[in-house]
Amino acid sequence: MYNPQLETFLRVADAGSFNKAAEELFITPPAVMKQITSLEASLDIQLFRRSHRGLTLTEAGKSLYQDAKYIIQYCKESEVRARNAGQKDGQLIRIGVSPMTPVQFLMDLWPKLHAMCPDIRFHLVNYENSAENAREILTNLGKNIDIVAGLYDADFLEHYQCAALELSRTPIACAVPLNHRLAEKRMLSVQDLYGERFMLIRRGWNQYLDIMRDELWKNHPQIKIVDFERFNLNVFNQCESENNIMMTIDNWKNVHPMLKSIPIRWNYTIPFGIFHAPEPSETVQRFLDAVKTVFEL
Repeated sequence: MYNPQLETFLRVADAGSFNKAAEELFITPPAVMKQITSLEASLDIQLFRRSHRGLTLTEAGKSLYQDAKYIIQYCKESEVRARNAGQKDGQLIRIGVSPMTPVQFLMDLWPKLHAMCPDIRFHLVNYENSAENAREILTNLGKNIDIVAGLYDADFLEHYQCAALELSRTPIACAVPLNHRLAEKRMLSVQDLYGERFMLIRRGWNQYLDIMRDELWKNHPQIKIVDFERFNLNVFNQCESENNIMMTIDNWKNVHPMLKSIPIRWNYTIPFGIFHAPEPSETVQRFLDAVKTVFEL
């Protein structure tokens, strides 16, 4: 299904050494080196920089590292589906899961959903929330993953050629490091953010957040807005390490153990829903109808 040398590549990248990777794979270091050399030759790119200090990924290697995990996971899922062919695979819904696309809210509603759709089974598919993965998943919903939950606006859906069932207009909250001066508060005011570095995703990602940005810029210039490119764990780590404050939503409250999600007195909200193919399968549509009923949409 995929080049097995990719798994060796991931082991070497994580270990930073041919010898350590060989120990984990229970093969010899020369065998590991041969696989990596063969992979580099077949791709016609250099994946590692070799030095007396060990191995480091080149820019090409970093790119492949992100995609290789996704490729391997997808191929394994494909093998499972092939083995299950003819065993009511049509009643299976594959839910994409990452730190930024949680499904706990669906699990909390599982008893009601199961009562309405007792024959539907769920399979969680973990993926890394990179730009490449997001594009591949959202533009191909229904092929390897059926539904994903997340934030969006109309431009987002058009860009990724997918549809969404809006579940709520979820309030924008603040992620605050546990050692921050505001961490003990149960509710924040806009004035609490004066003098703070407030992390907000770049302009153009979402129209609702752009409106919030413009109004804060105009009415509360005492807040220093810090841009970031996309939502991922690195951004949450940055928020904690730099003792910043970051926009968040309630569904992300457990993403980072050293950050606390605190509501704030303002009226900014953003659509949160379930992404699906524009023309979902019969099984997915039944599930969406059940969700509408449970959420009283």
